Amino acid sequence: MPSSARKTLVDLETKFWQSMVDQDTETALKMLDEPALMVSAHGLVKFDHETYRQMADRGSMILTAFEFSDMDVVFPNESTAILSYHVKQRVAPRGNGSSAVQEMNDTSTWIQAGKHWKCVMHTETPANPKATA
Repeated sequence: MPSSARKTLVDLETKFWQSMVDQDTETALKMLDEPALMVSAHGLVKFDHETYRQMADRGSMILTAFEFSDMDVVFPNESTAILSYHVKQRVAPRGNGSSAVQEMNDTSTWIQAGKHWKCVMHTETPANPKATA
């Protein structure tokens, strides 16, 4: 795939994460396929747009910052992209100023639906913190 396709997917993944920081559920919903899947330490969740809205708007934790590294994009075919990366994320309880930094290894699977890419699956696995120089 051309490098422009890779850039498009990295930009979409970044936009999705920024929508979580901004608590902009509508932007996130435009990028999600329906249904979508998420696999994390909390288990497997299959959700539609309304369920995502409830998780995003009423969940006990909010994302306040993120930083990607080691981003890779694989295209199994022309209409599927899998992004894998390390993320350092800052999360906080909703309505509480105290936050914690978590490091995760994530993947997101995007499919092309017409002219648009939609995220259909996201995984998140706790990672060992990366040493910083």
